[in-house]
Amino acid sequence: MQKDHCGSCSTDKNAQKQQQQDMEKLKKRLKDIHHTIVVLSGKGGVGKSTVAANLAVGLALEGYKVGLLDVDVHGPSIPRLLNLKLEKPIVKNSGIQPVMWDNTLKVMSLGFLLPDDKEAVIWRGPLKMGVIKQFLEDVDWGELDFLVVDCPPGTGDEPLSVMQLIGSSAYALVVTTPQAVALDDVRKSITFCRRLNNPVIGVIENMSGFICPKCKEVVDIFKSGGGMKMAHEMNVNFLGSIPIDPEIVMSGDEGEVFIKSHPDSETSKYFREIVKKVVEEIRKFEEEKAKKAKEKPKIEKIDKKELKIAIPIADGKLCNHFGHCEQFAFAYVDQENKKIKKIEYLDSPPHEPGVIPRWIAEQGTDLVIAGGMGQKAMDLLNQHGIKVIVGAKGEKPEDIVRNYLKGTLEIGENVCEH
Repeated sequence: MQKDHCGSCSTDKNAQKQQQQDMEKLKKRLKDIHHTIVVLSGKGGVGKSTVAANLAVGLALEGYKVGLLDVDVHGPSIPRLLNLKLEKPIVKNSGIQPVMWDNTLKVMSLGFLLPDDKEAVIWRGPLKMGVIKQFLEDVDWGELDFLVVDCPPGTGDEPLSVMQLIGSSAYALVVTTPQAVALDDVRKSITFCRRLNNPVIGVIENMSGFICPKCKEVVDIFKSGGGMKMAHEMNVNFLGSIPIDPEIVMSGDEGEVFIKSHPDSETSKYFREIVKKVVEEIRKFEEEKAKKAKEKPKIEKIDKKELKIAIPIADGKLCNHFGHCEQFAFAYVDQENKKIKKIEYLDSPPHEPGVIPRWIAEQGTDLVIAGGMGQKAMDLLNQHGIKVIVGAKGEKPEDIVRNYLKGTLEIGENVCEH
């Protein structure tokens, strides 16, 4: 094995170990959160935070254990919508304690940490990523049935950070309004989720018609039905429409969650129906996932006599986190005779976007066998013509390669989807 020869190599190695420890800490925290719902919209001003707050409270009213995370760094709305602007989280040994709403909902927002609501947050991407990571990693969420995440509009740093940190187990819920200009941007949100391999629960059309406060007649100010049509075009579920109701606006300004403060209103009935559909769609996704997990994965053989196989390792064993390994074992194999000719070990390059897949390609690699890997890394390796097997089980790289050659390699779940 190669030895470290300089201080910078040692620093890189320590940084990789720290990254791996952070990933393990995050994974441990997230394992008690059964389902994460990320509320997205490609367009601002569509009432996404209102939908997120009512969805979270609606789930809590159904008896579920729920958390609500506001990651809109520049314009956190959740503290106002829940009348929690004066609340401050406390820190215990178990982590940052989320603020409780009505003793039923755990809430965390950057708005709780700002000195006042006039404070401007002027941060670039890495700082945003850091605070979102801390909210997921250091907040003592406890066991939750659902964590609802309210993201700012667009497909920028915040939603990207959430999806990358949680992985492809995070469900997306997309909010739009009926106008064509909003629908155009919302299509991009759905494409964004698909590129990250995150399932989309469905689309909600907000501000779909106006309910007159006097006669209760519904008038299509912005027209309606665009969200349903767009959902069908994009092949995602349409979960329902929510009309413009003046009571929703007043409830939000007063810090009252509409679905709880106006339980008998027609609009609350729409919200409750959507809550039921969200739970049902997640159940369907989970059943499909369980069905696929029972199916034995097929390992496609590479039609070459000789192969070069790369395996990420840490402490001489298979590393579950592809991007955070210490070294790569490169096995030169005679596939025709099912023999390992030699194995060499090379220190992994820095964990930076795109660096490791490019470096692996430069080594002339044909196949990567890993315990877990994010979709982006898989896509980059495939672009270089390198086949990928994830979910591999085993410890020593030579045993993993022998099992691959014999056709007895065990494949399970992708243990690291970040």
